[in-house]
Amino acid sequence: MKNIAGLMKQASQMQKKMEDMQAALEAAEVTGSAGAGMVTLTMSGKGDLRNLTVDPKLGDPAEMEMLQDLVVAAHADAKRKIEALAAEEMQKATGGMNLPAGLKLPF
Repeated sequence: MKNIAGLMKQASQMQKKMEDMQAALEAAEVTGSAGAGMVTLTMSGKGDLRNLTVDPKLGDPAEMEMLQDLVVAAHADAKRKIEALAAEEMQKATGGMNLPAGLKLPF
């Protein structure tokens, strides 16, 4: 019974760490960029787009397709950074314990 109580305590501590990690990710902001900084965007830790900045030089109607591609690329850059941050925080929260394959938290 002593082992079960210890396991329950560890599980409770891990759950608290997971909740803290999710709150930290929610508050985090990551900026992605494309086109040598001509397009930048900021996303929340949950992947919500919070800000978009486009260099005025890209406002030419003949450049709209490139602008659209750069926005997509900047978003992908920020999303990769969020996923890397989440994986890093997950490692901290679980103490390096390997989780089952395919388990992605907090998403």
